[in-house]
Amino acid sequence: MVKYDTPHKVVLHPYVTEKTMILMEEENKLEFVVDLKANKLQIKEAIEELLEANVVKVNTRIDRRGKKATVTFSEDESAEEIGMRIGVF
Repeated sequence: MVKYDTPHKVVLHPYVTEKTMILMEEENKLEFVVDLKANKLQIKEAIEELLEANVVKVNTRIDRRGKKATVTFSEDESAEEIGMRIGVF
């Protein structure tokens, strides 16, 4: 397991497509490009530290462009508000 000294090395940037916008509105989820070696627990902790939001679940997938994490936030949090704070739109 790789140790990260900052959450910015785990979570690289938000990943925004039409599909991720629908996920944000309908399922309270955001998607991020993450470090290829990061595990789900490291991603969860980094997101919670960076965004000060409660994460319920993290799903990851790897494609030819890198590793992406779909993050589900608790019902107390609004993915749309978080997206606006981080400049998704």
